[in-house]
Amino acid sequence: MKQILMAAVILTLGAASASAADLAARPYTKAPPAPIPVGYNWSGFYLGVMGGYGWSDRVNVGGVTTTSSDLQGGFGGGTIGYNWQTPGSIWVWGLEADAAASDISYSQTGLFGIFPVTLEDKIRSFGSVTGRVGVTSGAALFYAKGGYAWADNRFSIAGLGGSFSESKVLSGWTVGAGVEYMFAPNWSLKGEYMYADYGSERYLTAFAPGGLELGATTHTVKGGINYRFNWGGSNF
Repeated sequence: MKQILMAAVILTLGAASASAADLAARPYTKAPPAPIPVGYNWSGFYLGVMGGYGWSDRVNVGGVTTTSSDLQGGFGGGTIGYNWQTPGSIWVWGLEADAAASDISYSQTGLFGIFPVTLEDKIRSFGSVTGRVGVTSGAALFYAKGGYAWADNRFSIAGLGGSFSESKVLSGWTVGAGVEYMFAPNWSLKGEYMYADYGSERYLTAFAPGGLELGATTHTVKGGINYRFNWGGSNF
C-alpha cells in the first residue's frame, strides 16, 4: 500500500510539474489593438456643380418696395473653393465662389391702349464670393457663409410692333447656411440655403427722365456635389 501510494504521489507530482512547464513555455498573446477611429480632412481646394430653385422675397419697382414671390425659377452652375481645417480641431474655415445660369423670372402681359404689351424681368445669372466657417461631426460639415453677391438682371418689353431689353449687373450681399457630407474619398454632397439682397438699378433712362428703378431680394435652395483635391493629406 505504501509503495502504491508513493508511486501515485510521484506520478501526480510529475504530471503537475510537466503541466506547469508546458504552461510556462506557452507564449503570451496580446489582445488585438482597438481600431483607430476614422478621421476626415476637409483641407484643400475643391470644385463642384450645383443647381436648385430661387424665388423673390421683396421687389422694388419705381422706388416702391413690396412683398412678392412672383420672380421665381431654376438655376444651375459651378463652385470653386478652399477649406482649411485647424489641426486636431472640429473647426473648418474657407473661401468659396460660385456662379449659375438662371431662369428666375417674371412676366406679365397687359394692354397699352388697345395693344398688348409683355413685360419681363429675368435674373439671367448670379453668383457670390463668400467666407465659410463650419464644424464637423463625423463625415458631416455644418457651416454658415456670407459675403458679396451679384446678379445679371434683364428687363424686357415686347409689343407695339417691336421689342426692347436692357441688362444691368446688380451688386449686394448674401448670407446662408448648409451641410456637406463626405461620402467617399475626395467626394462630398451638399445642401444649402442662401438669402441675397442685390440692391437696385435704373432702367429705361433713354426713354423717360430718371428711368424705372428695379431690384429684388431672393431666397435660393440648392444641392451639389464637390470633388476635393487630395493635396497635402488623406481625406479619410
